[in-house]
Amino acid sequence: MKKFLLILALATFSFANAQKGSILVGGNISYTSEKSEFKFSEEKTNTFSFSPKVGYQFNDNWTVGGEFTVASSNEDNGITEEKNNAFKIGAFVRYSVPLSATFSVFADMGAGFQNAKNKEYGPGNAYSKSKADGMYVGITPALFINMKNGFGLNFNIGGLGYETLSYDNNGPDVSNFFFNFGREVGIGISKNF
Repeated sequence: MKKFLLILALATFSFANAQKGSILVGGNISYTSEKSEFKFSEEKTNTFSFSPKVGYQFNDNWTVGGEFTVASSNEDNGITEEKNNAFKIGAFVRYSVPLSATFSVFADMGAGFQNAKNKEYGPGNAYSKSKADGMYVGITPALFINMKNGFGLNFNIGGLGYETLSYDNNGPDVSNFFFNFGREVGIGISKNF
């Protein structure tokens, strides 16, 4: 899994330092792992996502564009196993500030449409599936490190957001506010042309 993440990180390009009148092509890779222990069981959740972006840098600090995310997660509590696939498509605004020739910080705010598909496997080969549609909004601060000749690395450790999902077949309507700093890690490689 680590080799796979490294390969995807090397294949992900983004421009953290905005240059007026240029095009931003970028992305992020994210991996989250959670383990919860209960009195009689243990629950493990692993989530992987890939989020490419394309935008126009209309100002030295501001970028506007489109984004999408594909994500997959697996949750196992020893009794049931749940597999989830998600897709998001929307728009984003980025504000970046160079701190020095080596370091910059930026924040991305995105909003758009999302879709989720869930499959749950229970004891005795029990099986259920569901689909949902909704919206999302979130903000993610990040750090850019300029390595050499415009190549650099992007790092983030989570963000802040709100999302809704409405499940089909009279399923529940879900709304979720999240603050996941320190529980999620994102990394990418950048080239500034």
